Amino acid sequence: MPSRALSVVILIGILFILVSKTVFTVKETELAIKFRFGEIVNSDYKAGLHFQVPFINNVRKFDKRLITQNHPPETFLTSEGKILNVDFYVKWRIIDVVAYYRATGGIEENAALRLSNNVKDSIKSVIARLTIQQIVAAERAAVTGDLLGDAGRDAKQLGVELVDVRLRRIDLPDEVTDSVYRRMEQNFAAQAAKLRSEGRATAEATRADADKQRTEIIAAASRDAQRIRGEGDAQATDIYARTFGRNPEFYKFYRSLQAYRSAIGRDTDVLVISPDSEFFRYLERADGR
Repeated sequence: MPSRALSVVILIGILFILVSKTVFTVKETELAIKFRFGEIVNSDYKAGLHFQVPFINNVRKFDKRLITQNHPPETFLTSEGKILNVDFYVKWRIIDVVAYYRATGGIEENAALRLSNNVKDSIKSVIARLTIQQIVAAERAAVTGDLLGDAGRDAKQLGVELVDVRLRRIDLPDEVTDSVYRRMEQNFAAQAAKLRSEGRATAEATRADADKQRTEIIAAASRDAQRIRGEGDAQATDIYARTFGRNPEFYKFYRSLQAYRSAIGRDTDVLVISPDSEFFRYLERADGR
């Protein structure tokens, strides 16, 4: 290769290196800090292409996406002095990159360790205020709210936002588990007995009220029936009286026919009556004589 062509290639290579050292890019998922001889000069960078002075400036980038870190079970004491094994995880992200860099040196492991210690202190504080039964029966959202309130304030000093803290599992020691659940079972049994007793009392009151209403309705219906029956009997008596007054013989004949219909013609009836008795007078002669 001619020496002139070699010089051009070397010059192009040098220019490429200079350009690559002069510009840098920031992605949508990144935060960046520019330094001048180790001193922070700028951190407000949006996604895109930016410039720096080679060998004077240098840039460090950090992931601003949500970071999830799982933690092994830790031992905590309840307000009763009982031991709980709590397994949890933490979600966090960087919100102030300068504070984050100054507090942790920009090392994610340092931030995670300090954040984990803050969360453990918060969990210890929350669990120390509760009994085992309260912890088992409590809503996870309420416990999480307390944890975020306590640990979230400390997290801001690290330049990060504590997005979520979740208790994945709460284990009781074997010797505590049986006694706790026996006590819970006794409490639930007492509550069930109380509810059953209240239900029986309500049922008895409802039944008594229904019986009272039934008695009142039957009494009112019987009263009305007696009144209507009395009115009907009075009207019937009046009709019979008027009929008897108009034609006594026809009235006697009609009443005899009613008696025959009621007394004669059924297989199971036995009548011991003299054939010449008054009862058969209209069977012997139409005029009853």
